[in-house]
Order: sequence, then structure tokens, then C-alpha cells
Amino acid sequence: MRIPFSKTEGLGNDFLIMKGELIPESIYSVLSQKICERHFGVGADGLVFFWPCAAGEATNFRMRIFNADGGEAEMSGNGLRCLAAHLFHGGLHHRDVLKIEAVSGLKILTLYNSQPPAYSFAVDMGPPVLEARRIPFHPPEVPAFLRGFPLEVAGEVFPVTITSMGNPHCSLFVDDFSRVDWKRLGPLIEHHPFFPNRTNVEFVRVINRQEIEVRFWERGVGVTLASGTGSCGATVASSLNGFVDSPVKVHTPGGVLEISWKRGETVMLMGPARVICSGNYFCDLSWAQ
Repeated sequence: MRIPFSKTEGLGNDFLIMKGELIPESIYSVLSQKICERHFGVGADGLVFFWPCAAGEATNFRMRIFNADGGEAEMSGNGLRCLAAHLFHGGLHHRDVLKIEAVSGLKILTLYNSQPPAYSFAVDMGPPVLEARRIPFHPPEVPAFLRGFPLEVAGEVFPVTITSMGNPHCSLFVDDFSRVDWKRLGPLIEHHPFFPNRTNVEFVRVINRQEIEVRFWERGVGVTLASGTGSCGATVASSLNGFVDSPVKVHTPGGVLEISWKRGETVMLMGPARVICSGNYFCDLSWAQ
């Protein structure tokens, strides 16, 4: 079987894009593991399936996102922009405003810069979720606020801030990345029993009231060069702790995103995405039998 795809990236967080109707739904998870593998597959952090919506519908496209480990993600800010770049670059959408329905709900993107194959979007990510039950976050006793929650990990207690951008996030503030073994802590926090759906983890260094720097451990992927929802979660956590004022520049290993948020409002994300290449993935489907 030959499956057309495009490869895209948002600040180095890379995604493969495919039409959902070309592949049986029953193999989405396994296919994502195989094609995202960087030695025997194409290689990516995740795989995005999309479907066009009928004319007259409020939404232009639907999407589903699968991480490299085969798990489905509720949302990805970078994956969302990468799909949008694919749609514009392939001539599948022409208006500046694009509405995409994800598992976590409707997201609205506005194109503000186009230099093919690179495109920049402002994305209304919706309001952050700050209620433990909805994140979900299930400690034995749920505090009134999830800011500075004492999370015990490997015998140590870390004050963390728990949020959700449609997918769960745990933000931990550090003074110096080199003095924290964040690559060891990332998977331990991801799989902490208080997170029934696991969690994404952000290690955040506050630079000043307008800038933060973040390292990411993504659920189901591991270390990534950037994360859209992770940048949103880190910004919201920084704001809840009184460290920053909106808008905030988020410095990631892959580049800079700009996040705006004030209490009671939606989170706005601004950043680029780029189409890298397109091709065909050859798959005999014998493993799907």
C-alpha cells in the first residue's frame, strides 16, 4: 500500500500529515508508531490525520493527532499549525481564517504571514482548564488551586503548577536547566499516578516579565524542540504564579513562540509552521492482519 504524506515542522516539532480516509481507523495507532520511527520509518514526533468538512459546516476540517508511541493526543498547538501549513501549501484552503475541529474542540487559526513553504498563524487555543477533575489530575486530596502543588517524584518534592490546554500539562520552575536532571524527571512526572491520562511536562526558566525559556518532555514522545500547547501551559503557569505579564515570548530550543493570556480570556498562540517535503510511505500492512 502506498500512502501519500507530507512532513512539516513547527519550531522543530515535526509532524507527518495524511488524509484520514485513506487508512483504516483500526491501524492509526500502529501506523503512527511505524511511520514516526526515525530509522525504519519516515521519522516524526507525531502523525496527523485530517478530513475536509462538507460545505456549509461551521468547521473547515477535522483532525486527529497520534504521538510517536501510538497514543492519541487531544491537542497539539504545533501539530495544528503544521496541518494548517499543509492545507494552505497544498491549495486545500484559501481563506485567511481556518477552523479545525480536534478531539479537544474547535480551534480557529488566522494566517498572518505567508512565505511558502513557511506560514505563520495566530491560533485561538481556547481558555485553559484549571480544574483538577477536568485536566484530569487526581491526587488523594485536591487543593483549591493547582499552583505550587507539592508533587513527590523519586523521593523529592517539587512545587508544580497543573493546567490543561485540552491536554494535561505540569509546569516546574527552575533557575538553571543545567542544574536539574529534567530528562530524568520528565518521564517520571509523565507517568505519575496522579495523572490518569499521563501528562506533558514543562521545565520553565523565567527570564523577565515578558520572556520565559522552556524545555519540554512530551507525553508519548519524550524530549521535543518545541511544543505549542506546552508553551501555552508554561505561560499560563507563569502568569498564575505572578511571574509574567501578557504577551510572553517563549524561547524553546527550536525557536520563539508568542503567547497571550489574561484571566478570563482565551489563550492566543502566534508562531510559524513549515512544509518540509512530501512523498509516499510504502506499507504492506502485513502487521495489521
